[in-house]
Amino acid sequence: MTDRYTFKDHSRERHLFLSRLVVGGSVALILLVILITRLVYLQVYQHEYYSTKSDNYRIHIQPVVPTRGLIYDRNGVLLAENKPSYTLTLVKENAQDITASLDLIKSLITFSPEDEEKFYTRLKRRPVPYSAVPLRFNLTEEEIANIAVNQFQLPGISIEAQLVRSYPKGELMAHALGYVASISEEELKTLDPVNYSGTDQMGKMGVEKFYEDILHGTVGYETVEKNARGQIMKVLDRTDPIPGQDIVLNLDSELQQAAVEALGDFRGGIVALDPATGGVLAMVSKPSFDPNLFVGGISKTDYAKLQDRTQTPLFNRALGRYSPGSTVKPFIGLAALDTGLRTREYQISDPGLYRLEGDRHIYHDWTWWDNRSGHDVVNLEKAIYQSCDIYFFDLAADMSIDTMHDFLTRFGFGRNTSVDIPQANSGVLPSKKWKLETIGEPWYPGETLNSSIGQGYTEATPLQLATAAMLMANKGQWRQPALLKRIGLNSEDIVRISEEPNILLKNPDDWNFMSNAMSEVVHKGTGGYRNTGTAYSYLVRNNPIAYRMAGKSGTAQVVNMAPSFDTNAEVPEQYRDHALFIAFAPVEDPKIAVAVFLEHGVGGSGVAGPVARKILDAYLTANGQLKPEFQPPPNPATPLISSLLP
Repeated sequence: MTDRYTFKDHSRERHLFLSRLVVGGSVALILLVILITRLVYLQVYQHEYYSTKSDNYRIHIQPVVPTRGLIYDRNGVLLAENKPSYTLTLVKENAQDITASLDLIKSLITFSPEDEEKFYTRLKRRPVPYSAVPLRFNLTEEEIANIAVNQFQLPGISIEAQLVRSYPKGELMAHALGYVASISEEELKTLDPVNYSGTDQMGKMGVEKFYEDILHGTVGYETVEKNARGQIMKVLDRTDPIPGQDIVLNLDSELQQAAVEALGDFRGGIVALDPATGGVLAMVSKPSFDPNLFVGGISKTDYAKLQDRTQTPLFNRALGRYSPGSTVKPFIGLAALDTGLRTREYQISDPGLYRLEGDRHIYHDWTWWDNRSGHDVVNLEKAIYQSCDIYFFDLAADMSIDTMHDFLTRFGFGRNTSVDIPQANSGVLPSKKWKLETIGEPWYPGETLNSSIGQGYTEATPLQLATAAMLMANKGQWRQPALLKRIGLNSEDIVRISEEPNILLKNPDDWNFMSNAMSEVVHKGTGGYRNTGTAYSYLVRNNPIAYRMAGKSGTAQVVNMAPSFDTNAEVPEQYRDHALFIAFAPVEDPKIAVAVFLEHGVGGSGVAGPVARKILDAYLTANGQLKPEFQPPPNPATPLISSLLP
């Protein structure tokens, strides 16, 4: 059998090889040309773009938070400052694995689940990318060292020295100053995202909130170079922030402390005003709270303690509304004189009971609960210093509720007349229209009687009562209550022109008449039980006073008492009457007006009155004598003896 042989075609193979070589070389050349073209494009034509983009990974523009302005009292005492503190922060864009980083942090420092929850909340609210988000405030030296040693394992996380808000007076000024805390999502929508970049806190209440724009300042920026771990290597450029402005308040921290001490164990509110300017000298609400708890984020445990329904420390009693009781009688008495419904000489016989014509309901005087009697013969002056309810019931029968409403409105009742205390309650000053619109019922004559002694629907705040007392001291000249005294330590005091019209009476001497009647509440101690001021035995009899003080007590019922009620019976605290007292002094040249409210304090003259006097004493006297700055000027009509000597 013949074998078959296959012979190679070398010429064809060579041709095939060369063809493949040409194709492969052509493809490689094309790819090389494309690569070179791309490189030329990137390196030459796109150099600036990619150079800038590369720098963006290395160079960052970050905000520089401005220093918050300080807050001082009228005497230069620091009320709100900024203390240095070390804060652990994270920049999300520079962090590789946030969860892993947090796990490591938990092994290095104290970092609770609550801290973690707050961090994620802040992370969601950050205003701009690449902004640092606080993980934990107030690191200790040991914690700083632990983080520093393990910094290489924590990309995007750094320790920053920051100024943190601090309140040296703690609870003393909490309700007036307010506090700063983390910015909420709703607040973030209303803020300037540029000016608040890097800022995670803002004023939440009180002065801190109202003057946020002044205190915050203007954000600055710095251009920094960072390494791959997000650490700052070099500061390339910086635009300094403009710090917030310092402000000085009318508050007197010493008087504030005296007011807190005067309250003792009572819950209550106190407001003291400067009649010359309307400046708020003191604003006390007790119980109070420590505003420093909110600065770094209050814990759930601490916040739960502030939710006590009886103590309610977060509630500002100085701005809350309550029945004013008999503290409104001087103003209603002025209304009676100014409208001609009563004269100073008009008298009634007071048996301790009153009944409207055609009404079987009996209205009782406050003395009825003590000895089932009245005040004998009473004129307007005695109706004030003896606080005679029957006189005002008789007056109310002739005075419409709308007349009462319109006159008291001029004194600031029923509205908030302050300059910078927007959270103050407006109270309730009833009228026929108010009741119809609010309750949907007509007004009844008996309700006018209740309003004439500050009961029923009538409600006022201690701030409103202090304002009304100030107007009485000023003889109707308006000064709107204000916390801010001036902006800057060395600037001039702010001079305000009141938006409220002065109160002009038909007979201006009625101011003196009513001020004198109010001073007899405190100083009249002759004429027996039926002719002694209600506060005399509590304030002056055994404790001489260095100045003449005008005042008016008020006792506001919390629950109605039956005529047969045993006044010696023990009453649970929540059912006891509220105690109030308004005052100003010295009567001849008033320097301070004050309103005191004691929650379930029972007696206006006996309990609230002494509190008011302690406050006036603290402000006006030293060692039992008037301070030199409050000494009355000599009467120019009486020449000094020294001027008559040769």
